[in-house]
Amino acid sequence: MTAKILCIEGKHSSSPNFVPALDKKGYVVVQVPTGKAAVDQLSETIPDVIIVNAASLRTSGVRIIQSLRNADARIPLILICDNGKSPKKDVAANVVLELPFTIRKLDNRIKPLLPLSSDKTLKAGPIQLDKERLLVHCLGKETRLTPKMVRLLEMLMEKPGEVLEREHLFREVWETDFTDDTRTLDVHVSWLRQAIEKDPRKPEFIKTLRGLGYRLDV
Repeated sequence: MTAKILCIEGKHSSSPNFVPALDKKGYVVVQVPTGKAAVDQLSETIPDVIIVNAASLRTSGVRIIQSLRNADARIPLILICDNGKSPKKDVAANVVLELPFTIRKLDNRIKPLLPLSSDKTLKAGPIQLDKERLLVHCLGKETRLTPKMVRLLEMLMEKPGEVLEREHLFREVWETDFTDDTRTLDVHVSWLRQAIEKDPRKPEFIKTLRGLGYRLDV
């Protein structure tokens, strides 16, 4: 299913227009010029994500975000601000981005907010795994994985909070009963940490339980 985005963009000449780029990314984009028009649009269709380009509206976007949240609290909201113009107080947006940034960064922030579309996609906390395309999205970053990395991460994501023994992981991922040397498992865990952790040297998600195995904390 193609994701639908409702984008609130004005005509501020110095602010980039993201609608054409989002169209090229394959999204169905509905553009409206004001927050009121966006709220009215919600009576006709429910988008997967709403983008408030406050930089193009010459406003902080805080009131627009709040009106949208009041209209439907379930829809993820992305607020785009001018550089240095992020709201000083808490704002009810899922993501706040300051210009300048690339369309790739915006796309990476949109994808984790989208609903799961098939059994080919897994989600656990901020980690979203696309098994079909061998991609993982986490903390605004997209990384391509090897098939064995996908299978290993899938096993961890299917049982978050549980300790999975090293021998069990190695047997399932490498499809072998020979488990005397599981060092290649440690290498693959290291690669996964590079893909999903903020600091792979101090992992927050994939924890090592010495003498036992690994656990996914989300």
